[in-house]
Amino acid sequence: MKYISRHMESRILELSRSYSAILLTGPRQAGKTTMLRELAERENIGRRYVTLDNFSERDLAKNDPALFLQLHKPPVLIDEVQYAPELFAYIKIHIDEHHHPGDFWMTGSQIFRLMRGVQESLAGRVALMHMSPLSQREIIGAPCVPFTADMDRLLAERDRIRPVTTPELFERLWRGSMPSLISGQTPDRNIFYSSYLSTYVERDVRELSGSVDALKFNRFITAVAARCSQLLNYNALAEDSDIDIQTSKAWINILETLGIIFLLHPYSNNVLKRTIKTPKVYFYDTGLVCYLTRWSSPEVTESGAMSGALLENYAVSEIMKSYQNAGLEPYLYFYRDRDAKEIDIILEGDGKLSPLEIKKTATPDKRLTRVFNVIDKSPLQLGTGAILCMADTFSVFDNKNLIVPIWMI
Repeated sequence: MKYISRHMESRILELSRSYSAILLTGPRQAGKTTMLRELAERENIGRRYVTLDNFSERDLAKNDPALFLQLHKPPVLIDEVQYAPELFAYIKIHIDEHHHPGDFWMTGSQIFRLMRGVQESLAGRVALMHMSPLSQREIIGAPCVPFTADMDRLLAERDRIRPVTTPELFERLWRGSMPSLISGQTPDRNIFYSSYLSTYVERDVRELSGSVDALKFNRFITAVAARCSQLLNYNALAEDSDIDIQTSKAWINILETLGIIFLLHPYSNNVLKRTIKTPKVYFYDTGLVCYLTRWSSPEVTESGAMSGALLENYAVSEIMKSYQNAGLEPYLYFYRDRDAKEIDIILEGDGKLSPLEIKKTATPDKRLTRVFNVIDKSPLQLGTGAILCMADTFSVFDNKNLIVPIWMI
């Protein structure tokens, strides 16, 4: 199986020279372990590997963490460390005694639960990174560049990346971005997602919430997928899944914890008082959305009723990945007010707000940029805006409003 290089490789190695511990979180099958084992081979320092998916290792780590660390001496890669939070206190003791960079590499598939253990025991001693499924830039071998509406950067990028047609982009979107699908390790997409949901998601959901009705949960995650790129509506999800609203909230929290979905929060400040407070929901992998919502091919997906929502989900998740892969915090929001004025994405950086609108069109109309003026009253300066669309090439309306093909993100 061909290894696909990941953008965060250099960042991990850089952090490993400064921090005694690195914790890489993200959904199962996103490629965390594969990348770290590849990097460990390149290091060539004899880094041990142990996974807590192994029940005997997990039992030892939970019940005798001191003995576990004697058996698995640093430098060590500990996989699925969320199963034994008892280890964190002993790792802290080791770090405080030895101060040796790169001793502990850890992975975890349950993000927020892990964060609590890390904050209690390893605050200031561990570098935290999040890995999502592959970005389109990783798939095509393009360099890691966090997305910005910067004309000079986009002009430079335009000639580096091969343009793709709308059918090709929807093929990417439909196929998904899980490494084993892209590398060909699992050629059958339907079998991959079916087993992914039953083997990993359902098992991890039980781990986090005790007993769970698998049929209802499957109905729930399908209902969430059908509402990707929309405002999060706990009541509607509860009704669709035949559960109560508290369970609906708990299950959204679990999907977020497992790194399957993320919430985009609305931009607001003291001046913009008419903005709504509800977040929007997105999946890191649009292939999973297409599988759950039963789109049978890229062609049907492109012409189907969800094509606009799926394209928005794809663009937003690619922007999110471009920051995560560079080890940067993405300051992404959306705007919607009570007058139904809406901006799909607001990117905050360097004291400016860049408004971005996502449209499934190859020839966007400049009138689409008029809504950008609603954030003029913000204390931050209105930066360059852009329409992210299906255009053949990068172009501009004027020096403040760009036309950016989604394949360039």
